[in-house]
Formats: sequence, C-alpha cells, structure tokens
Amino acid sequence: MFNLVSEYEPTGDQPQAIEKLVNGIKSGYKFQTLLGVTGSGKTYTMASVIASLNRPTLVISPNKTLAAQLYGEFKGFFPNNRVEYFISYYDYYQPEAYIPSKDLYIEKSADINDILVRMRMSTLKSVRTRRDVIVVASVSSIYASGDPVDFDIMNIQLYVGQKISPHVVAQKLARIGYTRSNEITVKGCFRLSGDVMEIYPTYQDEGVRVEFFGSKIENIESFDKFNRSSIERFSKLIVYPAVEFITTEEKLKRAIESIKIELEDRLRELKEQGKLLEAERLHQRTMHDIELLSTLGFCAGIENYSRHFDHRSPGEPPYTLLDYYDKDLIVFIDESHIAVPQLRAMWRGDYSRKKNLVDYGFRLPSAFDNRPLTFEEFLKKVPQIIFVSATPGPFEYEVSEQIVEQIIRPTGLVDPEVEVRPTKYQIDDLVNEIAKVIERKERALVTVLTKKTAERLSEYLTELGIRSLYIHSELDAIQRIEVLKKLRRGDVDVVVGINLLREGLDLPEVSLVAILDSDKEGFLRSETTLIQIIGRVARNLNGKVLMYADKVTPAMQRAIEETNRRRSIQIEYNQRHGIIPRTIVKPLQIEIFEKYMERPPGQIDYTEFAKNLTKEEYLALLEEEMYKAASELRYEEAARLRDEIFRLREELKK
Repeated sequence: MFNLVSEYEPTGDQPQAIEKLVNGIKSGYKFQTLLGVTGSGKTYTMASVIASLNRPTLVISPNKTLAAQLYGEFKGFFPNNRVEYFISYYDYYQPEAYIPSKDLYIEKSADINDILVRMRMSTLKSVRTRRDVIVVASVSSIYASGDPVDFDIMNIQLYVGQKISPHVVAQKLARIGYTRSNEITVKGCFRLSGDVMEIYPTYQDEGVRVEFFGSKIENIESFDKFNRSSIERFSKLIVYPAVEFITTEEKLKRAIESIKIELEDRLRELKEQGKLLEAERLHQRTMHDIELLSTLGFCAGIENYSRHFDHRSPGEPPYTLLDYYDKDLIVFIDESHIAVPQLRAMWRGDYSRKKNLVDYGFRLPSAFDNRPLTFEEFLKKVPQIIFVSATPGPFEYEVSEQIVEQIIRPTGLVDPEVEVRPTKYQIDDLVNEIAKVIERKERALVTVLTKKTAERLSEYLTELGIRSLYIHSELDAIQRIEVLKKLRRGDVDVVVGINLLREGLDLPEVSLVAILDSDKEGFLRSETTLIQIIGRVARNLNGKVLMYADKVTPAMQRAIEETNRRRSIQIEYNQRHGIIPRTIVKPLQIEIFEKYMERPPGQIDYTEFAKNLTKEEYLALLEEEMYKAASELRYEEAARLRDEIFRLREELKK
C-alpha cells in the first residue's frame, strides 16, 4: 500500500482535482488531463491520486532535469515505498549513422553512466517484484529494453538446505552478468572465500551472504557492506540479473541462425538491384558480428539484432519498460504539451537515421526493429493516462474524457501582472528593474532568443556589477543544475537563458521575468511558451513579468488574457476565503555530508558512524556515499566526497 507522507493537506481546488481524477480512473477513463497552473501543487495532487488508487505508477517527464526534480519530490512523499528513476544510461551518445552525400560513416560512440545503469536495474527488479512502485522516467521508457520473461527466467533461486556447490552458483552468477571481484564498493560482482560467498547486486545497497557447508547452503542473509553486520536472514532468496539485457544460450544459438537466414535473403535482394558494393559490405560486417556472437556471445551493435533474440516478427514492437508492469498500470505524462510531441517524434527520427544504414549495406533490415515504440503502440500498451500541464496541447484536449482545472494555489499566490514595454532603451529599463529585485534580495530571469545573446547579455550585466550567469543547451545537465542552484542560493542574481527556463523549474526566489523580443512570433514566443514563462514567477508574492515588444502579437494577447482570467479567479477565491498570499518557501536540499567535508585539508574527521573504522574502511564508506549521492543527483555533495577520497588516497600512499 502506498503511504503518502506530507505535512500538507489538500487545499484550494486540490481536493476537487484529486476526487475527479480518482473517480475518472475508477470509471475507466482512458485519458484525463490535469490543467494545473504553476505552483498549484500538481505533484502533490498526483501523489494523492496514487495513494488513493494504490496502483503501480509510471511518471513520464520530457527531460532528465525535470525527471530528477520529480524523483526527489516523490521520494519525499513516499519514503516507505519504492520510488525509482529510469532514464537513458548514456552521459554521451552519438548514434551510428551514414551520410550518403559525403559518403561518411559515423560509428556509434557512447559514454555509459554506471550509476544510471544500476538505477535502471533497480527499477526493473522493483516493478517485477512489488506493486507499491512509482517510476519516474524520461521518454527513454518507450525505447527497447530486455525481455521481461528472460529477466524472470534468468534469475537464481537459492534456499537454505539446497544442495548446490558454491562453484556452480558462481558459474550461474557469471551467466547473468556478475563478475568476480574483491572490491566491496563495486555492485554487480561477487566474491568467494572458502565456504562463504558474498554477492553485491546492482539493484540494492546491502550485500547478500551465502554460507555453505560443502555443497549445501546453510545460511542466507543480507549484510551491511562496511561494518559487515547482518541485517536480515532469509530461508529463500532470488538473485536477479546484473544487467538489463540478458538472454539464454538457446536463444543466442537460435538468433545466430535467424540472422544468417535474413542475411542470405538481403544479399540476394541487393544483388538483384545491382547493389554489389552494398551486398559485399553487408556480408563482411554481418559475418564479423556472427563470429563474435558465436565465440563471445556479444558484438558491437548487438542491439540491432534484438528482433532475432526476442524471436519477434518484422515490425513487431520491442519490449520496453511498459512490458514489465501488470495490466493496471497508471501513467502520468508531466508537461504533456512537450512530452507528447516528443513521444510522437521518437520513432520517426530513429527510422530516418537507420534507413540510410540499411539502404547502403551497413545494417540488416532487422535493425529497424531495434527502435522506440510508435506513439500508437505506446497508447495501446498503456491502460490509463493522466496528462499534466499548465498548457495542454491540442491532442490532450481532443482525447481527454475530462479536463480537471487546478488554478488556486495553496499559498494564495495569484498569477503575476504582465506589463508590455517598448524595446527602445529596453536594456537600461531592464537593469533598473533588476536593481529593484536585488534590493529586495530576490532573483530575476531573462529570456532571449539565441545562445549568443544570452552569453553577451550575461557578460554585460556582470560588467555592470550584477552577478549573472547564462544557461543554454551547450551546458550539460549537471552544469545547468549547478547554475540554477547558484541562483536559488543567492550566489548570482540573474540567469539569462532561452527556452530552458520554461517548464517545471521550481524557483520561488525569482520575482521578475523579463521576456526580450516578445513580439518575434514562433515556437519560442508562442502562446503556450509565453504562459509557461509567465508561470516561472508565480511562486513569489512580488512576481512581475515584463514583455519587451513594439507590438502585441496574437500569441501575446492570448497569453495575457489567459493569465488575467486565472488571476481574477485566484483573487476572487482569496477574497472569499480571507486568504493572504505568501511567497513559497522551499529550502535547498540538505546535503548530509556537508558538515563533514568542511574541515582543514589533511585532517580526517572520524564521524560518529566511522570513528571505529580504519582509514581503508573509511575510504570505502566515502566511496559508497559518493555513488549514493550521485545516484540521487546530489552532484555537489558527490564532488566534495570525490575530493575527500582523492585526498585520503594520497595520505594512504604516504
């Protein structure tokens, strides 16, 4: 059962929104929309719906930054249940491609994040073994994943009294992705010492200790990896695979034969078309892959043969995270006006890139079937969907069986006033407004249309003595999060950006948003975009929006009218209930190790939980905490722990 933990109670129009959405799910509505203004507590409403229904839940977010924010919020709401994080495990990804006009082949290049791999494994295990699970995912949830049947079949079942030798268990562990190692901080490994085997699964923090007497299991228990103490004893235990993609030897042999048959058919087709060069290229590349699969069980680009491993027909959808769930799954699509178009576009983009690879003999046609789901396939796999957005798109309005508005904010805050000012002397006017914001010890956001403008304006403000930073797509996810943290902490007063400042950013310290070039019609200045930008300042009592423009476009007019409509409803509600608006107060995330890291270099502070440890054990503890901090996206804390680890290692060398 889900146990919602919160100091808040539903207020404003949250109770009616929760009731309507819950009744809609129980009535069998396939599609619903929660139209919630910024700062109205949409996440709390979602959490309340989940707690009321007690059904497994998937929350899809349009990008990693927003997914990370939701992940943290849901973990706070459900500390006694499983909240998992499922996004792409690549820090960097350059897909395989071929550009015919330049005769340029680009090999796949990727940098895999081991922490995200472990979090994905934890997700799969949780979804298959329990029902009180909330998974916060990016749109990568519709990309191919491992076969859930293989995931279930390839596990290892151990029980007390079982007649099995430790060496047989070791062989079985190796077949499902575990490696033998003596490093206790490395997950996905095991070590065998005499009659005791210790297993470190990728999907949990504690280790598993299996004690043998000859070829018989005498004891199974979980244990703390650092102080070595037992946590819990088991009569039976299931060890799940260490990697997401796993298959049986039988499936591997069958796949190789199937690949050979497809290769023969494709070569005959290419030769009939007179494409001899393409046929020879395809023959060499595929036979090389087959040889590696036969000897090593793996080859580069093995995912392109996934259809053969899964024994799927051409065009049949791949297995995804959705296939791991039971049939009563509920899906929330956050910021749906962005996420729905993304879900629609994923398959088309993937097909377009692979078409050249197939046409020119770099890949077999089966590569097309290693793909994300089409939007239609996604809708068929999902029983019920709740779209969540302050500005739902046309699709949401078209299909939703009910649209639930949530306009009243629990804090009593109303939508900000919107002012249109001329572009003449706009920077001077902006600087004056920013000075007022700084005097109140608040922050400002400025949105522009190009990266170069963002950088130049930020530099200009800095020259004037205004602490400013820019943010755009060339900064990686960690750098963007760091910039926004500095803004919240007050290390900077202004952040200048483009469209990255729109959806889902929770910045209650911001009381001014300035929109330059508001009358330049297009995606970045559409009605939806402008409403989202206006919403960034709705968490502060002194919220104000300045649109710099020489004319009022239809998009500007509609955005201002909708803002004024919501504002009038909110003001009327506050007056009727005697509510005095107040700025949202949201503290920065507490970083547990911060107090331990603030000490003069060269001094080891043995904390209460580490005072009896050796330096080596303390080092292991710091490494585990570093990985944990990184997995929870507390990157600053992880960086401090990393620096302490480097310093301690140098001290140990001396």
